[in-house]
Amino acid sequence: MSYAKSNTGLVVLVGGGPGAAQLLTAEAAKWISRADVVIYDRLANPELLRLAPATAEKIYVGKSPGDHSRSQEQINALLIEKAYAGRLVVRLKGGDPLIFGRGGEEADALAAAGCAFRIVPGITAAIAAGAYAGIPLTDRRLAGTLALVTGNEDPAKDESAIDFTALAGIDTVVFYMGVGRLAAIAEKLIAAGKPSETPAAVVENATTPAQRTITATLGTLAARARQMNVNPPALIVVGPVVQAASRLGWFEKLPLKGQTVLITRTRRQASRLAEKLAERGAAVIQAPAIEIAPLESFADVDDALGRLGKFDWIAFTSPNGVVALIDRAREIGLDCRVFAGTKIAAVGTATAEALSRRGIEPDLMGDDFTTESLGKALIATGIDNGDSILLVRSDIATPQLPEMLTAAGAKVEQLAAYRTIQPAGLPDDALAAIRAGKIDWITFTSTSTVENFLRLAGGIDLAAVKLAAIGPVTADALKQHDLTPAVIAEPHTIDALAAAIEAYPVK
Repeated sequence: MSYAKSNTGLVVLVGGGPGAAQLLTAEAAKWISRADVVIYDRLANPELLRLAPATAEKIYVGKSPGDHSRSQEQINALLIEKAYAGRLVVRLKGGDPLIFGRGGEEADALAAAGCAFRIVPGITAAIAAGAYAGIPLTDRRLAGTLALVTGNEDPAKDESAIDFTALAGIDTVVFYMGVGRLAAIAEKLIAAGKPSETPAAVVENATTPAQRTITATLGTLAARARQMNVNPPALIVVGPVVQAASRLGWFEKLPLKGQTVLITRTRRQASRLAEKLAERGAAVIQAPAIEIAPLESFADVDDALGRLGKFDWIAFTSPNGVVALIDRAREIGLDCRVFAGTKIAAVGTATAEALSRRGIEPDLMGDDFTTESLGKALIATGIDNGDSILLVRSDIATPQLPEMLTAAGAKVEQLAAYRTIQPAGLPDDALAAIRAGKIDWITFTSTSTVENFLRLAGGIDLAAVKLAAIGPVTADALKQHDLTPAVIAEPHTIDALAAAIEAYPVK
């Protein structure tokens, strides 16, 4: 296929890193967020696709052993076609584009076709696997030389270009894509002079919650890997530095390693909890049981924004209320000065932080971050003289707080600033994991997440799953369905919820 040279779009060959989404570089994230088209590989973390605009075209071109969705020539042609359509194309590859990633071939094809391109490096799998397995690939005490070697050479080549005799003299040797040929690789290294007792390891699914590090000697590693049923993606590390894994292997010792937690919050809200759990080693599956949606009419909100100065207190019962009200104020040409002269109350630290990020410091916060605690704190300020309070809430908020404040003598006005709705369904991967018994924990952060999740789950048996509630109100919602939470966060915050799961005794 030939291409006439003309002004084209831009192709960015992006290294997606070794697996863990948090190891993506800032430069890579920038280009993904701008993409018109994302053409991605099998080993690129699917979470990275969420960084792309909703309008971006996403095309899978992954390869696995014996299953190539497209040939390399077809991928090259696709990149050129999209570039000549004037698109910003992100070619998202696992690891680093130029380390066994065929990035050089694709760049050559783009250059020959006159297409503009850039290359954004990524953390290659060997470097990441070493760091996460506690194996320093170089160490001045043990290893001053390092070789990165493909375990899967181009089948079109007449003979191997790998010089095993030379590799036998290298302190640390890392093989990519070689787990299927592990026995042959070991035999060739030993025949070339590498002692069979040389420490060796296989690191499977490096940097992901499924990571496993299997150590042995070069002579016994293949048998050990078969015994442990090791599968790709995996890297082979050979050299004395492998001995450090038993001392320095930190990732597989994290407290929640091997546990899978399902989060029912909205995706936007789930990031902090997911991050906290992942930092503790858990595998996280997101299954939003609620979605936050804008109001169908902002007439009541706009009216309230015009009367804020007439209230003694404005009480926010969630970060969502903060975002919804202040964003609407900005949309109609107002800013945080409209809150001047009115005292602000926040239900807890997350709500207070949302206010602070928008230039407003709350005057009052409940002691234990519940609506009941917020009500008690407001009552303690002396609202019995008829103070007026604007409660900024969702459209389905419970009546407990306004009833409590009204009974104490306050004049209460409720303002629905956003809608809480039920999604059409739970993600397929979440349902499959629950049915297969692969979920250890499900977290609930509101009564809405409880009610919606149970409806969407359609009677799935949760007897073997531990449930975590952010507070007593959420726990009560579970109990009404004859479900007993294993932990209730104290205080009732996201950080405490993650800590409670970590502290739960492992049987």
